[in-house]
Amino acid sequence: LLFKYLGGVGAFPIMLDTQDPEEIIQAVKWIAPGFGGVNLEDFANPKCFYILDRLRKELDIPVWHDDQQGTASITLAGVINALKVVGKDINKVTYCVIGTGAANIAFVRILLSAGVPEGNVIMVDSKGILHPGREDLEKNQDKNPYKWHYAQVTNAEHRTGDMTEAIAGSDVLIAASKPGPGTIKQEWLRAMNKDAIAFIMANPTPEIWPWEAKEAGVRIVGTGRSDFSNQVNNSIGFPGIFRGTLDVFAKTITDEMAIAAAYAIAETAEKKGINDNYIVPTMMETEVFVNEAVAVGMKAIEQGIARRILTADELRHEAETKIRHAQAETKILMDAGHIAPPPRD
Repeated sequence: LLFKYLGGVGAFPIMLDTQDPEEIIQAVKWIAPGFGGVNLEDFANPKCFYILDRLRKELDIPVWHDDQQGTASITLAGVINALKVVGKDINKVTYCVIGTGAANIAFVRILLSAGVPEGNVIMVDSKGILHPGREDLEKNQDKNPYKWHYAQVTNAEHRTGDMTEAIAGSDVLIAASKPGPGTIKQEWLRAMNKDAIAFIMANPTPEIWPWEAKEAGVRIVGTGRSDFSNQVNNSIGFPGIFRGTLDVFAKTITDEMAIAAAYAIAETAEKKGINDNYIVPTMMETEVFVNEAVAVGMKAIEQGIARRILTADELRHEAETKIRHAQAETKILMDAGHIAPPPRD
């Protein structure tokens, strides 16, 4: 329903009764000719990376894993605007990334692709800071080459230790780890730099309550929840990203397209006036999906992976028309009782 209502994209779920990566890949390849794109959902780390990488290479339609790329895009958008609010340079701050699941691995990949120096990032898993001396990562690099790779290229200071050492002196904290509260302590956040930014995105409960983070000196706090300000949620990303991708018949969704979407999200909020409690749009600000569609489609054309060439104005008109029609259609179905209204709190 979110695909349809927010992006004008027709979608339906297909469930697979297998956990085997090769069977999943083969099943997707078998059904791919009947679809314009594929959205992967809820695949475990690290096989989610392998499945996505294989399908992106072997199919000529876009394949997207929202837990990875969608979350990474909206997180980057939030970081862009949060840093503008506090007056810091995205390429000169230190990032502490807690948790090495699908969302954070993808975020680091997107962040580095956007131009941030590798050494400015410090990553932490359940055993501590990622660094080249981690024998456990080296031993298991065949099972999880992604963590081993980032152990080699990030953390220019070669810090060791646990979360406390990683958080100290950082400007931006991105946490997608063990649900809290209490996973992250206030005293750890007090060691961050002035005007710190913290995205605490564990579900259903963030690693530390937002007000506790603020009490500890963090200036801008984001979570994955809608009942707090600055919700960092992938629902802001995928409808518009797919709209733009499909409108130009793109062969894939590149990291550069995801970055273009992030900047479009950030710009949408910036035009309305960003502040400590408003760094990204909400789902109700539906113009963000049109803006993303235009940015993503134009980036695909620029990269030479679009089968259909449109101008930015043509893309905007097409996205606006399709999304408007989808929302009108959804309203008719809701009024007729075929779609249940959203629950009221």
